[in-house]
Amino acid sequence: MFALSEQNASQYLAARGLAGGWRACALGGGVSNTVILVEDGARRWVLKQSLGQLRVAEEWLADRERIWRECDALRRLSNALPPGSVPAVVFEDREQFIFAMESGAAEARDWKAQLLGGEIKVETASQVGALLRTMIAATWHGAEWFDAFGNQTCFDQLRLDPYYRFTASRHSDLAEAFAAAIHSCRREARALVHGDFSPKNLLVAPGRPVLLIDCEVVHFGDPGFDAGFLLNHLLLKSHYKRGWAPLYRECAEAFWSEARLGVPEDWREWFLATTLHHLGCLHMARVDGKSPAEYLDADARNRVRGFARELILWPARSIGDVWDRVGA
Repeated sequence: MFALSEQNASQYLAARGLAGGWRACALGGGVSNTVILVEDGARRWVLKQSLGQLRVAEEWLADRERIWRECDALRRLSNALPPGSVPAVVFEDREQFIFAMESGAAEARDWKAQLLGGEIKVETASQVGALLRTMIAATWHGAEWFDAFGNQTCFDQLRLDPYYRFTASRHSDLAEAFAAAIHSCRREARALVHGDFSPKNLLVAPGRPVLLIDCEVVHFGDPGFDAGFLLNHLLLKSHYKRGWAPLYRECAEAFWSEARLGVPEDWREWFLATTLHHLGCLHMARVDGKSPAEYLDADARNRVRGFARELILWPARSIGDVWDRVGA
């Protein structure tokens, strides 16, 4: 099987009849994909190839066919979200599990880099919340979305198993809480769920919509997973950069005030409860799951571990209550 790389990307494109003066640069790609930025004058694309064996210490296998699900999601979401909110698909190579999409603006930065670098803007958090609100509202109880994305196999392989089941195996006294979170993802399917709604997958550029990327675990499920996933990243950073915790709190509350509006009013109490439950489980998963947060040192990991246990055993009443416990 052909393995895409920075070194062979231009030859790969030429073989597809797309010869040119391509410049290639490897992007992060996380642990589950090879991702290459290619540029040739006016053309600026991202090539993405799914991996079957992920780049982690533990064995972690996933179906490479997930990449076509991502293409389908990008095309459908381009009609459901504000223009420019997701990248356009350029081509698909079914034989090699590769697709090309338009890149974000050259000046765009991922929100994770901004948050860790001290560029902590509440207005960005509000825009991110509004993006999730729109996605939830556009797909809420949508039969056509369930038909297209009701299968949760890839989500199970890349999220439920490594984040919830694996973490529960290390904390047997919390296994019931993790089982409830898995059950909610399956039985409380209400809207489209991105599944990796993380600051690293949200690109921010001045004067442009926030760009949402990396839809490989998209599915129809519990939208509280996405809300909890995003809030968890802000919470992790509140333990890591403790002096900035009040700023991360402002972002969390601004995000939530927008995101919660995506569900009908009589569902908002449920949405808060499921979001807070996923938040506690995800918080523990990012220290003791298969994909621990790479920037946390030993002291921060211990703080997160204890805090996650508290969130799971004694659930918070609100987003503000979570950060009250942090001391922010």
